[in-house]
Amino acid sequence: MTDIIKKQIEYFGRSKSWLTCLSICIGGLLFSVKGIAQLSPGLGSGPSASYLSFADYQRSFPRPQEAMQRKLDTLKKQFAAKKLSWPARAMYIRSFKYDSQLEVWVKEEKSTTYSLFKVYNVCALAGSLGPKRVQGDYQVPEGFYYINEFNPLSSYYLSLGLNYPNASDRILSDSLKPGGDIYIHGSCVTVGCIPITDQQIDELYILATYAKDAGQDFIPVHIFPCRFDIPKGRDYLNELCKEDPALKFFSEKLAAAYYFFQRTQQLPIVMITEDGSYHINDVNSGSTGKPIAISATIPNKEIKQSAIKAIPSSRIRTVANVVEMVDRWPQYPGGAISLNKFLDEVGDSLQSKLPIGFSKTNISIEFIVDRDGTPVNFKVLRGLENYPHLQTALIEKLEGMPVWKPALLNTIPVAKKITQLLTLQMPLSNVN
Repeated sequence: MTDIIKKQIEYFGRSKSWLTCLSICIGGLLFSVKGIAQLSPGLGSGPSASYLSFADYQRSFPRPQEAMQRKLDTLKKQFAAKKLSWPARAMYIRSFKYDSQLEVWVKEEKSTTYSLFKVYNVCALAGSLGPKRVQGDYQVPEGFYYINEFNPLSSYYLSLGLNYPNASDRILSDSLKPGGDIYIHGSCVTVGCIPITDQQIDELYILATYAKDAGQDFIPVHIFPCRFDIPKGRDYLNELCKEDPALKFFSEKLAAAYYFFQRTQQLPIVMITEDGSYHINDVNSGSTGKPIAISATIPNKEIKQSAIKAIPSSRIRTVANVVEMVDRWPQYPGGAISLNKFLDEVGDSLQSKLPIGFSKTNISIEFIVDRDGTPVNFKVLRGLENYPHLQTALIEKLEGMPVWKPALLNTIPVAKKITQLLTLQMPLSNVN
């Protein structure tokens, strides 16, 4: 333990506030809200705090740190050899079940097209071609997903979680037990995930870490049954589809997305209709004439909000498009110092609501700064599970947050997600 961290612990141990260490994670940068943050050499500091990048946060865990020591330099050299700028500002993953391969595509900040960086062999496979539809079927999902978890402590060395079941899966799969916990991971074993070797997950984990660090909140992962333009795999899939019209219809939608990317090296627009079907590059009508419901690239919590018919509050909105990459992040009025003050006031106002015996808990909160700068759709992601009244009270107070300067993409205001990490603690004078 460094002297810096020891001093921080001593500081927080003396703090009289129950909100001893409130930090906000904006676009991969961790800002202190309570006066002292973990220092990160070379990152610089502001008048009230230093910040910790997402890459440095991952480096604080032994396995990612060792992976970066082994692989970071060679990855940079591989990028240079392919005339690619390090780090990738965005990445895209395609996996092919029949071919047992996983492709990594990257692009630079201003580029409109992706370039193929590397192809990894998938070293084990469970199930057969076709989508996952029920827990325990050992199927690898097929469809359109994104990375929603970085696990540096995985039982399979390192792992990147996928948002299965997505909105389509929730409609078409078993309503009670669709399954879950789908990862790209190391260790070369699987019962429905996408395994690669430990040496390969080292690289993939680092690439994804730096893409997220650069501002790509949702790294797309498209899982296909096969390469549709390779006869052997396509013919095998066609044989399966002869006796299964639903599989044929489903596979045709995936093929449309595959061919679009093959032609353009750009991501297709993937929508989900009300019957759970994917629809590619056409937002005007669904496969059965039903209106398009949601984008397949919007996180599940946003999908649920998009389905709300009546808006009960100005702080709950239908946000149609939350962008992944921006040129300028949302800015709180008055900067970090003013934001710190607001959050301190929120903490002070909730002291009287803390129950007897409450000592300390970690909380993750998410909200969106909309195109007009209004912070909306606050949600407690983790923490306070046993204190619903505190969840409600905290969100009510956060909804009093003033309007921000919105994020900008090509000088146009856009909606951007913010994740806020909190540690709540009872004043030490009240702890037995």
